Amino acid sequence: MIHFDQVSKRYEGGHEALSQLSFEVPTGEMAFVTGHSGAGKSTLLKLLGLIERPSHGTISVDGKSLAKIRHSGIPKWRRHLGMVFQDHRLLLDRSVFANVELPLVIGGIARAERARRVRAALEKVGLLAYERQLPATLSTGEQQRVGIARAIVARPALLIADEPTGNLDPQLAVEIMGLFGEFQQVGTTVLIASHDLPLIKRMKKRVIVLDHGRLVADLAAQEVL
Repeated sequence: MIHFDQVSKRYEGGHEALSQLSFEVPTGEMAFVTGHSGAGKSTLLKLLGLIERPSHGTISVDGKSLAKIRHSGIPKWRRHLGMVFQDHRLLLDRSVFANVELPLVIGGIARAERARRVRAALEKVGLLAYERQLPATLSTGEQQRVGIARAIVARPALLIADEPTGNLDPQLAVEIMGLFGEFQQVGTTVLIASHDLPLIKRMKKRVIVLDHGRLVADLAAQEVL
């Protein structure tokens, strides 16, 4: 599903966020990317979402080279990719339903089908009863669940998440990670950037470790102690 080949990312000013990074993530796998603050975790995910472009190297997703996607094609590309952020990025003046529905509206999905998919996604994350509420009335954990519902409502083949449990208490963090595990079980490829080592160990999934933008370890699930 994901293939990085000698990928580097250098920002203006000379900071190199990633350096000659190569790895693959097979279809249907759930993996974590971890490392110290500034190790390059977020940059890696931004490259997948075409929020950033690499300075060198090639990235492909599901056999498609991201270098071939022009600026005008980025919105279409993101419709096939579910993205979850630590800060939720919800529209506070729209209902929970409207927030989750937004990717389907952009994708031109018919109204009846949108309603069906939105309610199915909200039910999956346990928030169907909150569809008419505004995000500001929800707890932090509930807002994160809305963000996850929005990410999965278009049924993406790839789901990426940047520190999705960073603002949650330990119990909520375990519940959220459990949701990601459920998506993997139905065939979704899941890649999560996180610095929560105890939680990562608890999940017993593959772990990709970065240090100053370089790959320093790639641990299979059975190697994560």
